[in-house]
Amino acid sequence: MDDRAAGALSLPDDWPAHPDLSLALNRMGSFDWDLDTGLMHMDRPALDVFDLTPDEYDDRPASLAPRVPTDEAQRLDGLVSHALKSGRVNYGAYFRVQRRDGTLRWTHTQGFVRRDETGRPRRIIGIVRDATQELADSTARHELDEERRRRTSLVEGTTAALAHARTVKDVIAVLKNSQGLAHLGATSLVMGLLESGRIHLVADGPEAAHVPGTRYTRVDEQYPMSEVVRTLAPRFIESAEEFAASYPILWPGISRLGITSAAYMPLIAQARPIGALGLLYSDKAGFTADERNLLMALGTSIAQSLQRAMLYEQEHDLAEGLQQAMLPRRIPAVPGAQVAVRYRSARLGRDIGGDWYDLIPLPGGRVGAVIGDVQGHDTHAAAVMGQLRIVLRAYAAEGHSPATVMARASVFLHELDTDRFATCTYAEADLTTGVVQVVRAGHVDPVVRDVDGACRRVVAEGGLPLGLSAEFGRLEYPVATVELDPGQTMILFTDGLVELPGSDLDEGMQRLTALVADGPRDLQELADLLCDAVDGHGGQDDVAVLLLRRRAAHAPQSGGRLQQHVAQNDPAALSSARHMIRAAVRAWGAKDRADEIELAADELTTNALMHTDGGAIVTVRVLTGAERRLRVDVEDRSSALPRRRDAGEDGVSGRGLMLVDRLADAWGVESRGSGKCVWCEFLIPAR
Repeated sequence: MDDRAAGALSLPDDWPAHPDLSLALNRMGSFDWDLDTGLMHMDRPALDVFDLTPDEYDDRPASLAPRVPTDEAQRLDGLVSHALKSGRVNYGAYFRVQRRDGTLRWTHTQGFVRRDETGRPRRIIGIVRDATQELADSTARHELDEERRRRTSLVEGTTAALAHARTVKDVIAVLKNSQGLAHLGATSLVMGLLESGRIHLVADGPEAAHVPGTRYTRVDEQYPMSEVVRTLAPRFIESAEEFAASYPILWPGISRLGITSAAYMPLIAQARPIGALGLLYSDKAGFTADERNLLMALGTSIAQSLQRAMLYEQEHDLAEGLQQAMLPRRIPAVPGAQVAVRYRSARLGRDIGGDWYDLIPLPGGRVGAVIGDVQGHDTHAAAVMGQLRIVLRAYAAEGHSPATVMARASVFLHELDTDRFATCTYAEADLTTGVVQVVRAGHVDPVVRDVDGACRRVVAEGGLPLGLSAEFGRLEYPVATVELDPGQTMILFTDGLVELPGSDLDEGMQRLTALVADGPRDLQELADLLCDAVDGHGGQDDVAVLLLRRRAAHAPQSGGRLQQHVAQNDPAALSSARHMIRAAVRAWGAKDRADEIELAADELTTNALMHTDGGAIVTVRVLTGAERRLRVDVEDRSSALPRRRDAGEDGVSGRGLMLVDRLADAWGVESRGSGKCVWCEFLIPAR
């Protein structure tokens, strides 16, 4: 040692540094590395770290090579070089050394760089120690922390999944399908709900874990779920022997499962028990404090979700009963037609909305078909819907025209103590003639399916939604006339059928017409297909559907009747009235007199529009008796009676009533309370 020191003239005077006794006591070795000579002194504890004897070390770092693997040596050299060049005053690193027996052990070194007044590094003094146990303890702590995080994540994940559960079945499905049992290490799960002093077992799994006779148990019986419900405290069973001794009635039924421990938690919501949850283990002994806390947190989350689910189911049952009470209990048989109706709940909120359908038998072989949707998805929307359905039925049964029915319904809704509005379509069909008068109030257009399956959209000019039209004083509802041939089907529906996620209304209508065109011929099967398609596309709104198919033409009823309101300056309504008369004449067997009837009716209607301040109501009906007659009534609000006059050779007007007098078999004028009615009758062949 002295010879080496004598040859190293640049060695510091205090070299080698004297080790601190406290380092040795803490099993740490020290080193003193002179960078000018390259000599590095290491004390005995430092040599022990490298598993070297003093004879095997010559104060040169190269003699450590047998103990430091090449990759570790390169990493250490790079670390030291960077510290020296960057001006750092210290460095530290973990590295492995290979002991005499070939085993690898972790080592830690910490070096402090001494520099001269110019900043040049001259010396490194540091310590070295065995870090194997330290890193082992750190890994264990890391694994423990990871396990804690995993279990916490399990509770958080289960809680997040439970947030989307709406029914008790959904809660059970989350517990069974989220791999919670596997992550918790449980063999089986049981859950019971408190019902009238008894615990109803609503979940147990796997199936082989069910114990006969435990589907319903009393709270005062000696069962673990009964105990936690009574005491409101969890019960942790840490051995099979403890289980058998504590619950001798239950143990024989589950001993075959190889249960070694179990955890039962009370399910408490709003400070009262609603049930209990049990987790059974087959390879576990005892529960740590962390495990107990996590299981209790899981029980709290499940209890909150269960309470929410039970309240939801109670509200759903109430809402479903209200919905069924508001919708027609049955659809009456309609001579000359086939009918199918469907209502599909949106499964949102309380599962109730304002969608409705109705079918109203009317005199003269007519039927009124209604489809509508009150704004909102709650019991208030359903209540408004029920009132609106009743008044629509009443107005239609009173004999009002379709436009008047819609206008009066709008006024009624506006005068209700509600801020809701409603969209609606009312179609009045004369099944004898096939003439259908359609009125829309902000609703989607209906579609018609032909006998060959072709499907088309019935574009009908509409008015404002019910309630809004009265509020803004726009109660005029245009009437569109459609001829429904035998075998053709008119489909009325609410917008939930065509408003699907990711598509606009036109795309939805195209999808619907294609679906109807390719759908089954049977009306009930077609109605089912439409609702199933909404489920398949993820529709999120209520859906009401009414399908009306006209059967083969049948004999007219006594008093077959069609009616159309024609407003002034409304060419479309006048054209619709002409269309209605033409269809009625053909259907009621008056084809030979079609031109006469149409011309006379047109003259009376035009006369009313030109010489009065309001519109006209045109009614066509069949009178039966000794002679069969077709009668046209044109009503207006003027009390001034028309008179027949000679127009002269050059006159352009004045020939209307003269023409009617010559075409019709009879005509006349009747005073009405609010105006008059000009009528004409035509003899038509008996059927």
